[in-house]
Amino acid sequence: MTTTCLFLALGLAALAFLFLYLGKGYLAWVLPCGLGLLAWRHAGVSNPQAFLAAFWIFVAAAALLGFPPLRALLVTRPIMSIVAGILPKMGETERIALEAGTVWWDAELFSGSPDWKKMFSEKAPALSEKEKAFMAGPVQALCEMLDDWRVSQERDLPPEVWDFIKKNKFWGMIIPEAHGGLGFSALCHSAVITKLSSRSVTAAVTVMVPNSLGPGELILHYGTDEQKKYWLPRLASGQEIPCFALTEPEAGSDAASIKSGGVVCKGTWEGKEVVGIRLNWSKRYITLAPVATVLGLAFKLHDPEKLLGGAEELGITCALLPANMPGVEIGRRHDPLGIPFHNGPTTGKDVFVPLDFIVGGRAMAGQGWRMLMDCLAAGRSISLPSLSVGASQLAARAASAHAEVRRQFGLSIGKFEGIEAPLARIAGMTYLMNAARVVTAGAVDAGQKPSVVSAIVKAYCTEGMRSVLSDAMDVQAGNAICKGPHNTLGKSYCAVPIGITVEGANILTRSMIIFGQGAIRCHPFAKEEMAAVAAHDLGRFDAAFFGHVNFVFHNAARALVQGLAAPLCHCPESGMNRMSAAFAVCAEGAMATLGGQLKRRELLSGRLADALAWLYLGTATLKDFHDRGKPAKERIFLDWSIAHCLHQAESALAGLLDNLPSRPAAFALRQLVFPIGPVCPPPSDRLGAKLAQALLGDEEIRNRLTADIYIPGQMEGGLGLLDAAYRKTRASAELEKKAREAVKAGKPVSTVLTAEEAKLVEEADALRREAIQVDAFDKDVFRSLRA
Repeated sequence: MTTTCLFLALGLAALAFLFLYLGKGYLAWVLPCGLGLLAWRHAGVSNPQAFLAAFWIFVAAAALLGFPPLRALLVTRPIMSIVAGILPKMGETERIALEAGTVWWDAELFSGSPDWKKMFSEKAPALSEKEKAFMAGPVQALCEMLDDWRVSQERDLPPEVWDFIKKNKFWGMIIPEAHGGLGFSALCHSAVITKLSSRSVTAAVTVMVPNSLGPGELILHYGTDEQKKYWLPRLASGQEIPCFALTEPEAGSDAASIKSGGVVCKGTWEGKEVVGIRLNWSKRYITLAPVATVLGLAFKLHDPEKLLGGAEELGITCALLPANMPGVEIGRRHDPLGIPFHNGPTTGKDVFVPLDFIVGGRAMAGQGWRMLMDCLAAGRSISLPSLSVGASQLAARAASAHAEVRRQFGLSIGKFEGIEAPLARIAGMTYLMNAARVVTAGAVDAGQKPSVVSAIVKAYCTEGMRSVLSDAMDVQAGNAICKGPHNTLGKSYCAVPIGITVEGANILTRSMIIFGQGAIRCHPFAKEEMAAVAAHDLGRFDAAFFGHVNFVFHNAARALVQGLAAPLCHCPESGMNRMSAAFAVCAEGAMATLGGQLKRRELLSGRLADALAWLYLGTATLKDFHDRGKPAKERIFLDWSIAHCLHQAESALAGLLDNLPSRPAAFALRQLVFPIGPVCPPPSDRLGAKLAQALLGDEEIRNRLTADIYIPGQMEGGLGLLDAAYRKTRASAELEKKAREAVKAGKPVSTVLTAEEAKLVEEADALRREAIQVDAFDKDVFRSLRA
């Protein structure tokens, strides 16, 4: 009898687990329990009183939990009170930031069960014919005009470059053709910045900022018809140079804490008394401010006399005003690590403007924070990720060429394992970062404003750029650290901290924004639960809470099954599915045990952000690989990228569980998500060696990996000379080997090489030696050099 009961219990537990795995939470306990009672009744149990007691307990529980009105009254009400006490408090600016943009693939990753058919069915991003012509024409021509060494010495772009940028409407890429702009896609905008940044960071920043968060985008989305008609054509043509002043000494990443203010009052404008705003501000780090003709300004608007008929404190507001107005001060410059794009402070004292200067007019007073968050949700996913990819592709091309032509101990240094390792990381990271760039831009073109994903690609692509450039500097060694016309990486390397700092410092983005925003926006029930508690809506909370409970048990079962089966599943999607379920379970555990405190436990939320970010980067790599027809030669790059992403995500979750304050919860979670321990090692040495050798020896792969950058001609020096030496060295490699073997055997080289072949070897060697030279300056010239 005992054995029968044991097998019966195990069978019912298995049945319950099956329903949990299938997401049938209600059936997971109702059906097995009901069947258990029936089995008990017919198994010869002789105690009818015990059976009846169990039966009525089961009926009561089923009625209580299965009948929502009764459940809400007796069970949900006390739960709602408890939840209300542990939920984080949220201010208005935080609420607006959380609600900005749209939810996209990040929600699928939070679900624990990503829908790959949905992802793969989305249209593959592609440039239009008009956009391709722009890339091949004006963008290529602009790159040919640029001499970054000259730019660094003159501390500015040459006048002819400024004129070319304006004439060809580089500042009008996001402005529709109907308003005089180019009307390009986000993908084209990204491609332009990627190519320019491989040539000159200064030029790339000068072009990208007016097409990012600033006057053009704000007027395009929120301006009045009159503002659009006046400003957009002038911005697109370059007649106006825009900047946008948000950052202040006391308000950096915490942009909502700005102190700059405007007071609604009466004043004189064009000879008449009107209701307007008297502005005072002090801003810094404002790109293009020193040369701007039109100033976008974010400030807090106050209406102490209630001239607008509403509240006294209206909130953050955005306005657009000419930079030459009395009281406006611009012109001074910051020096961001020697990268001479125009960046500087601006101040304003008692600057009176009419209400019409508010972006969107009087009706949009106090709506500036919402405008900024909505625009940033999309714009942050383009500019800096594109600059990061341009720098990384440049590093991949330069480092691989240098590793081939630079010789030590009689061998190209690329043949040493110590060089193969950084080359593999350069190749793998560049591959997955470019995939993230393309896929995310495609999502923006499809109508998404993916706020969480945009934060991910901004933070992790700029961090990826730091990693890639550090490895490339190590490979190039002395050639990388000597500044001059032949240096290929110095300016990009110096620019790394700039990309990491602006548009939300990466430390804050990782520790507070990605998971903090994602946990509420992307979770299928958390936002609804918070809204129900805030509205004191018991029925709404009941539906959300018990849906949430079902969701948790479903993912717990999924994580356990997939964790046990992990050694048997080798396709990339399986690994991503397992890690998505593990992430969902760990996120639930952290939120359940810490509640509102998780908001302040930044090391823990940062690890959850790492897991979510690497899951997205892996997803983007899979999507891009699929969109391009799964090229066989690139399979090793996909394998490296997925292995790297899964290892990083798994390590992040392991770190979370190691440090979760509730040790019993951490123990239980670990058994669910890592039932057989960690199973995602980093990419193997063997796989890394394959990547490195592909980058060094496969011209098709090398060109594909660096397809989006500008490659100068041989006569220019720098990358052009290095690339020419690489090709010549590769072409003469077999001939050189024959010559060495002949010399070793004591034979004249002429016995194995023709005169023409010998000349080719000599030319390759001469070009190789020239390519590894570094710049040196006379004393007087050196003293005159600029940063």
